[in-house]
Amino acid sequence: MPPRAVAAAAAAAALLLISSAAVAAPDGHLVARLPGFHGALPSKHYAGYVTVDEGHGRRLFYYLVLSERDPAADPVVLWLNGGPGCSSFDGFVYENGPFNFERGSDPGGLPNLELNPYSWSKVSNMVYLDSPAGVGMSYSLNKSDYTTGDLKTAADAHTFLLKWFELYPEFQSNPFYISGESYAGIYIPTLADEVVKGIEKDLKPRINLKGYLIGNGATDHEHDFNSFVPFAHGMGLISTELFEDVSTSCHGTFWGTVNDLCQEKIDKVHWELKDLNKYNILAPCYHHPEIQELEFKNSSLPSSFRKLGETEKRFPVRKRMAGRSWPLRASVTDGRMTMWPELGGRSLPCTSDELANAWLDDEDVRAAIHAEPKSLIGSWELYTARIDYYHDTGNSMVKYHKKFTAMGYRALIYSGDHDLCIPYVGTEAWVRSMGYRVIDPWRPWYFGEQVAGYTQGYEHNLTFLTIKGAGHTVPEYKPKETLAFYSHWLSGEKI
Repeated sequence: MPPRAVAAAAAAAALLLISSAAVAAPDGHLVARLPGFHGALPSKHYAGYVTVDEGHGRRLFYYLVLSERDPAADPVVLWLNGGPGCSSFDGFVYENGPFNFERGSDPGGLPNLELNPYSWSKVSNMVYLDSPAGVGMSYSLNKSDYTTGDLKTAADAHTFLLKWFELYPEFQSNPFYISGESYAGIYIPTLADEVVKGIEKDLKPRINLKGYLIGNGATDHEHDFNSFVPFAHGMGLISTELFEDVSTSCHGTFWGTVNDLCQEKIDKVHWELKDLNKYNILAPCYHHPEIQELEFKNSSLPSSFRKLGETEKRFPVRKRMAGRSWPLRASVTDGRMTMWPELGGRSLPCTSDELANAWLDDEDVRAAIHAEPKSLIGSWELYTARIDYYHDTGNSMVKYHKKFTAMGYRALIYSGDHDLCIPYVGTEAWVRSMGYRVIDPWRPWYFGEQVAGYTQGYEHNLTFLTIKGAGHTVPEYKPKETLAFYSHWLSGEKI
């Protein structure tokens, strides 16, 4: 066949592929309008339910934002927030979603939505999943399903993915990554394990998993929960005298069952840290914007230091109040986990999620995104009180990371360097504990000709990275820098 004929045939095939992709997406899941947003969407949005258990009526809700660049070729990236029990609309509304949310003209009314120039959908197809059932918009008609844990959550999420790729066959060949933060440090490895096992069993459709990225993730008991004391000292939050005192009394173990003297010293450290925002020690703890302004006005910190924790988003980083990451300083240990709402209040007491609540509890919004009404599934909650959740996968995820990286899957482990919830020093320590050879020694990475953080690369496609001035929810605090390292890493470029 002549070259010109070959080119024409290839073009026709490509056009046919694009056409088939356009009709493959389920029409009933297309989001045609979004209350609060005025204008044309830069890419198509789809949302709806995937039933993972027909007998129980267990259904998981997702929201898909097609890539604004090249949806047919760009990676598909699943986003999971943590908790456990946190809706992934947390990430959609406040972090890397397609919109910035602003207060509406009426108090408590529908917020205004503007396009987010640093959305991860600039370079990838984003799937936000509410998981497990009982979280966010996901639900079950059999309430026994609300007693769950790591393994059941992973199995359901895997079932969701298999059925989702059947709904969207045009994406089956796209590179697939799993992403998330906080307790997703447990969600992601356990889900990845289900996916890998499914690939080994030749389950169809075959999921084209390429790797995963985890931000400030709960991973390893010893490293995560022994890191807050050295982090606090290194950040100048406790005195050297107290640091030496608690180190001597506790012999390097600052959580779990310890002797009375050690516990007394740990309690003193907690007392010194009690008024800090544990999610970002640079940010204030406050209930209203006026308090933030007052605290910044009266602060003796240099403005250059204070600005490290600020964001340029239209709506300020959501209101942090109490700021403890795990209830009553509890670590992530085997067995039933205490959920924040059990301690009082409807949602996580360190946040005021007025914009997300106002938008996702609006029945017109729910109809637009194909979510069930409040009469069936109740109000949307950032952190749900509906589920009984059991941590049942042991005290460390490091074994999963060793397995996946040894198999050739890519892994990016990133940390906001001012997070006291999961301090970067503990994350760096467990990454180093894997024993991999360093191939890209510790160095700064840059954004806008300024140091944006530090990174170190290891063999087996493992990368550790910090983000300067960011807290626990990195895309929320540093959206520009986050999109930069995310885009480079996805494309395999040097960060």
